[in-house]
Amino acid sequence: MTVRQLHHLLRGLDDTREVVVGRAPAGDVLHAVWRAAEDDALAAYDDWRQHPGRHGYLAYRAAADRADAALEALAEYGV
Repeated sequence: MTVRQLHHLLRGLDDTREVVVGRAPAGDVLHAVWRAAEDDALAAYDDWRQHPGRHGYLAYRAAADRADAALEALAEYGV
């Protein structure tokens, strides 16, 4: 699937405002969401460093942006 095809596919999806967490949270859901996003960003960074290139960098930046957004939500709404 090309990036263009993926964008076209995603444009047709409605935003359900749902968050999918890869592991069951042991406590605070916002913390679990941030931790999962941070883990994804770290893995994407490692992958980009091992296999330099534009696509790897963009994947890392997207993951880092998700982690940043989750951290902002944690700071604003966390207890």
